[in-house]
Amino acid sequence: MRVVIQRVKKASVTIEGKIKDEIGPGLLVLAGIEEADDLSDVEWLSSKIAQLRIFNDEAGVMNLSVLDTGGSIMIISQFTLHAKTKKGNRPSYIKAASHEIAIPLYESFIRRLSDITGKKIASGEFGAMMDIGLVNDGPVTIIIDSKEKE
Repeated sequence: MRVVIQRVKKASVTIEGKIKDEIGPGLLVLAGIEEADDLSDVEWLSSKIAQLRIFNDEAGVMNLSVLDTGGSIMIISQFTLHAKTKKGNRPSYIKAASHEIAIPLYESFIRRLSDITGKKIASGEFGAMMDIGLVNDGPVTIIIDSKEKE
């Protein structure tokens, strides 16, 4: 799984002109699932995201996690994170997981982060055309790939 994590002041997801979900301060997580992913990727990333210390402490140092701050999390599925652009100018998404693999892992990812944080996780709708609104905080943007464990 590949994720782009953005520290936000607020974020929302709109589908067909209606706000589906929104959060205040916290994390917006764009999640791309590939064919090789499984529940171990969900578990590792969920733990990493919940404990990632990218919020400022009282001294202004990024030393607090979303668990420490009580912030919210929104997860949006985004298969385009697995785009391959080596050949030509049209990206290939050959590594992106099929719906049969991706949907259960996406739903497991939401459930696992909810279990860890004890909070509802805001989300989009898998496969829908979505408008994502956000106000970056910092900006702070982190990219993590569960296959690289970086």
